[in-house]
Amino acid sequence: MPDNGSTHLPPTVFVLYGATGDLAHRMVLPAFFQLAQHGLLPADWRLIGNGRGDVSHEDFAARVHDALAEFGPHPDEGPWDEFSKRLRFAGGGFDENDPGSLLDVLAEAREDLGAEAQLVHYLAIPPTAFAGITRGLAEHGLAKGSRVVYEKPYGTSPTSFRELDELVLSVLEEQQVFRIDHFQGKEGTQDLHVLRFANGLFEHIWDREHVRQVQIDVPETLDVTQRATFYDATGATLDMLVTHLFQVAAEVAMEPPVSLAPEDLQDARESVLAAFRPLAAEDVVLGQFEGYTDIDGVADDSRTDTFVAARLWIDTDRWRGVPFLLRTGKKLAAGEQRVILVLHKPDGPVTRVPGYGNVVSLSLSGAGSLDLQLIAKEPGPDLTLTQATSSLDLAHVGKGKPLPPYVSLIHDVITGDRSLFTTSAGLASAWAAVEPLLDDRPAVQPYAPGSWGPVAANELAGPCGWLLGQTED
Repeated sequence: MPDNGSTHLPPTVFVLYGATGDLAHRMVLPAFFQLAQHGLLPADWRLIGNGRGDVSHEDFAARVHDALAEFGPHPDEGPWDEFSKRLRFAGGGFDENDPGSLLDVLAEAREDLGAEAQLVHYLAIPPTAFAGITRGLAEHGLAKGSRVVYEKPYGTSPTSFRELDELVLSVLEEQQVFRIDHFQGKEGTQDLHVLRFANGLFEHIWDREHVRQVQIDVPETLDVTQRATFYDATGATLDMLVTHLFQVAAEVAMEPPVSLAPEDLQDARESVLAAFRPLAAEDVVLGQFEGYTDIDGVADDSRTDTFVAARLWIDTDRWRGVPFLLRTGKKLAAGEQRVILVLHKPDGPVTRVPGYGNVVSLSLSGAGSLDLQLIAKEPGPDLTLTQATSSLDLAHVGKGKPLPPYVSLIHDVITGDRSLFTTSAGLASAWAAVEPLLDDRPAVQPYAPGSWGPVAANELAGPCGWLLGQTED
């Protein structure tokens, strides 16, 4: 395997709970293989899959091979033989009453790597199983010194969040907990604070004096057929708004941190999350695409929201009075992941600015891209103003190699970098902001598949309108 600087890390044992499940096959196992391709795993490591079935080490390796062949990268594209030798499986499940075979398989791995090997637990399981695994870590002596990764949703309501967090922090120190949110691992999201704080062009306009509104727009063309049962118990508000969109809003709105060190970034993000004004029903539009209740696994009378648009207010001196418009939904007209800053039109002799000029737009898709929409003179004899767009594809910046979100975040777990992970305090503030909405939930409005959601959502954006989905006059 190539050495890109992580082979100095201590020997590490990864335990992947839910290793035969869909999330592990689609996201987590491919991410581990990509880390191996890039030489970003420790020099010596083992990955122990855990599940209820009784699967041999060889059969588990074959399942991982099949997952990589289906979801990529293909095993032929990397060091499969070396990778597969380090895979193990511990069956029989795991909880506080019965550890299955995990303790025995762990003992074998520690015999190979040394008793002081770093232990990383990755919970790629439904949130209802988090508590049982957490209690099991305490009961069987696997919590001390370990790092524990919790997938989202970390709680499905303010009450369940508080109960889970109280349990987790009774077993683990906050520094041991990695609450994953893959939007934080996106190259574009990470570029938000770098572009802002490293470039005076942006740093000096990043406030209410210059920004008219902020739009965080994540429409999806996908439906929910493959995970209807999970989604119907969650919906867009809990699946996307209180997690991904709130965290991106905090990235945009944070005050300059003392440094870009992990703890300073987290402190800056937590401070702005605490300044989120609780959502009121009149600032939120919920929708459900027509035909949703016809999907297998969805109740005929389901009122689950597949669309949410919200107008968020952030009560800091920098952003007071600036609406942060958040929108996401399933089966919409396009798939995008955008952060858009709509700037105030400048005072002066230009009395009419055409189109949608004065816009800073950052795509979070892939490696990210930066688009500047400006007003320029149209070439020719007349003084005709027109909109011009300049784009920078961040994948082509320097000699860097973009990492997919899960690859980036798992690497941060390995190195102990928590800067891109949500904290207990930050999530508590996010849940506090959404709790009034859950208590006073507006009616869910229907919308046609392939549209931009309920028409009522347009009113939230005011005279600017949502920039995605608009055309020039």
